[in-house]
Amino acid sequence: MCAIVGVTGGAITNMLGGWDSAIITMLVFMALDYLSGIVVAGVFKKSTKTDSGALNSSVGWKGLCRKGMMLAFVLVANRLDIAIGTVYIRDAVVMAFTCNEAISITENSGLMGVPIPNQIVKAIEVLKNKEERTNEN
Repeated sequence: MCAIVGVTGGAITNMLGGWDSAIITMLVFMALDYLSGIVVAGVFKKSTKTDSGALNSSVGWKGLCRKGMMLAFVLVANRLDIAIGTVYIRDAVVMAFTCNEAISITENSGLMGVPIPNQIVKAIEVLKNKEERTNEN
């Protein structure tokens, strides 16, 4: 069983372009975004995704599907890098999705009434600017 999990995990990691800090950060942010969305809807009843603001399983499922497609885009970007001999397409896609997740986490925190530290706001701005510069290349 452990061998199957290891081989599967290795294959998925390879398809995503490796297990580096960028992909780890994106996956952590994806998990935090999903969990903070559940808390916003389940505890605070302030979700912007439902009429009542409460938890809704179909909304949660759609969120997981979107995250799955984000990973599919990383896979596509990695394969494009390999096909044309570059190393920046995957990184740009991962950075864009990481920035998007950071913004969503910040929005969820705001819905919970958490004051957002200036350092986080500035870091998100840096990520946005870096993403824009990468996309221009």
